[in-house]
Amino acid sequence: MADSTTTTYALVKPEVGASSDSWGDKLNADLDAIDDLLDGTTAIAPNLVGWQVGGVAVTSTAAELNILDGVTATSAELNILDGVTATAAELNILDGVTATAAELNYVDGVTSAIQTQIDAKAPLASPALTGVPTAPTAATSTNTTQLATTAFVQQEISAVSAVVGLTDLGSFIFARAGTSSGSFTANAGDTRAGTSLWYADRDAGIGANVGVGTWRCHGYAGNLDRGTLWQRIS
Repeated sequence: MADSTTTTYALVKPEVGASSDSWGDKLNADLDAIDDLLDGTTAIAPNLVGWQVGGVAVTSTAAELNILDGVTATSAELNILDGVTATAAELNILDGVTATAAELNYVDGVTSAIQTQIDAKAPLASPALTGVPTAPTAATSTNTTQLATTAFVQQEISAVSAVVGLTDLGSFIFARAGTSSGSFTANAGDTRAGTSLWYADRDAGIGANVGVGTWRCHGYAGNLDRGTLWQRIS
């Protein structure tokens, strides 16, 4: 009967009753081979069932452990997930996002719906400017052109006043500069106190005193004693 070997790692099993001068060498070689297996010098492929690490039973299946196959993340990178409570559905909200960090930071400090804030800053429907002023021609008299243009301006002022208060800062009025019994020439760029302006019509008729603010002339009123366009600037 000759020596035999183990099935997996070919460790020598000396023949019983023989190898009287060689069994020690064979046994020492086997022990060295076992030492290499235990310290990792020789790779092993154990088939583990019910194994423990540090006295703690490992319950992961081979399939579950194989999920780590190919992972290149460091422990620090994996620890970024520590404490994450988001669900898969919540994380999937990011699926398809193409915004940059700078673009996402535009909403930094937002405390309520952005569209609601925008809607609150300006009306949804601005007044529509309608009508077409009559273009002056060589045959058109100064008075006729003035009357047609004045009518158009008054129409647009009414549209703007529907959104902006009649005498709010920035609003426009059609008025005549002067006193209740007379008027003065007004040139484009002139300013007048509201107490020296009267609401007017295109035929020189006047109404109530404006009474508030400081206004800038945006037209011209000369010797014809007519009203013109004014804007409140303070």
